[in-house]
Amino acid sequence: MATRDDAPIGAPCWVDLMTSDTDGARTFYGEVFGWEAQEPAPEFGGYFNFTKDGILTAGCMLKQSDNPMPDAWTTYLATADARATLEAVEANGGQVFVPAMDVGDLGTMAVVADPGGSVIGMWEPKIHRGFGRYGEPGTPGWFDMQTRDYDTCVSFYRDVFAWTTNTLSDTPEFRYTTLKVGDEELAGIMDAATFLPVGVPAHWTIVFAVADTDASLAQVVTLGGAVVVPAADSPYGRLATVSDPTGATFSLVSGS
Repeated sequence: MATRDDAPIGAPCWVDLMTSDTDGARTFYGEVFGWEAQEPAPEFGGYFNFTKDGILTAGCMLKQSDNPMPDAWTTYLATADARATLEAVEANGGQVFVPAMDVGDLGTMAVVADPGGSVIGMWEPKIHRGFGRYGEPGTPGWFDMQTRDYDTCVSFYRDVFAWTTNTLSDTPEFRYTTLKVGDEELAGIMDAATFLPVGVPAHWTIVFAVADTDASLAQVVTLGGAVVVPAADSPYGRLATVSDPTGATFSLVSGS
């Protein structure tokens, strides 16, 4: 469990959901995580924030009807200069999807893809500093990326987002590198070339902490979601992957 006023540069600092059913998302995530939903901001296209015990936790926006992309969660990494980071993205083999855009006096956002195709956002904070609590039930607990271009992507995040990397494992069976800030590890990159199914793109996954993974799975199903990967014990806690009622996927962990 941790609180913070500002995320380290390069670290995950915000998450948001693009959904075709914002009213349903308010109910679903309110029940699963105990979130409260703020009122939509018309000046920002109806975007609204979720809070947990009064602390900013996540955002939500309505997907436009002509958008062919599936409903999805996005992770944002902190940057001190979004526009300069976009230049570094392109110089290091990435692709810009959403150019730097000032969001009033809240901050500046952009969305890119790394060289392996994983979509990642960036956030240059001003008034909006990102989520203020993590690693406790109902908050982001971990951020994991699975890619077929492991070596290239590790270099990309090191060079573009100033990651200090730690090679957790480098065996043929399991290659995994983490973002390390001081004594804390905040995100990870996994070599998924041997097991990521054909047709499944490289991707970032948000792992939300919960008190009891199995109880949360039951609640997800009751509320109209689905179990994608059943709960299993791991060295990092009891993990599972689920989808909400409109198909946006995320993971759960307890006991980490």
